[in-house]
Amino acid sequence: MKILIVEDETVAYTNLKKIVYEIDPEIEVIGNTESVKQTVKRLRETTNLPDLIFMDIHLSDGSAFNIFNLITVEIPIVFTTAYDEYAIEAFKVNSIDYLLKPIELEEVRRALDKFKKFNKQDITQYLSVLPQLISPQDRYPEKILIPVNDKLIPIALDNVSCFYTTDEKTTVILRGNKHYPYKKTLDSIAQSLNPKHFLRVNKQHIVAKKSILSITIWFDSRLMITLDTETPERIFVSKNKAAEFKQWMTL
Repeated sequence: MKILIVEDETVAYTNLKKIVYEIDPEIEVIGNTESVKQTVKRLRETTNLPDLIFMDIHLSDGSAFNIFNLITVEIPIVFTTAYDEYAIEAFKVNSIDYLLKPIELEEVRRALDKFKKFNKQDITQYLSVLPQLISPQDRYPEKILIPVNDKLIPIALDNVSCFYTTDEKTTVILRGNKHYPYKKTLDSIAQSLNPKHFLRVNKQHIVAKKSILSITIWFDSRLMITLDTETPERIFVSKNKAAEFKQWMTL
């Protein structure tokens, strides 16, 4: 059996690999990817593909669920995470397994035993329901709550033009140029948003696709984005990220 481990924390990867080999030394761990980008690239290869994937949900460049928006995954998955806000019971019924960190040896043994009992028909059925389990309507919020004094103000994400951070402070910028401070980091915000509608275009900005009015090609092959509201500074997409941004805009 060949296993790919999708995990961005070195300690967690090392621990899981050690547990797998302790359970069955005949298993071959064929690699480790740390991001959505690396995983998509690895799974697009046609040689030495894994039989099973252990996949952390929170990766270095966003939610692992974004992988399924970019490619069709035809390999069974054991999901792992330190958080329990996902539909754990649904995954347990319809997937190989869903493990909460810190991962214990017996949990991995149970997941491997379950996978070994699957026949081709079971795996085909599992892969057919996987997209339904991770569909955007089940995963992405429609609103966020903004603390203002002693109140929580619900803000519809449809009204958000961008999230902006500077000096470790995050601001939510709405259409109509309303601004609210927001305590979450861009990393955590990006993981919770629907990648079809929002994209982190640089270190300081997450932008909403429907708020983009125009895109200007800058002199150094960067792209400058103009939104439907004022922003504290110009929003640029780097030359290296320009191709990804253009593809996202057409989805």
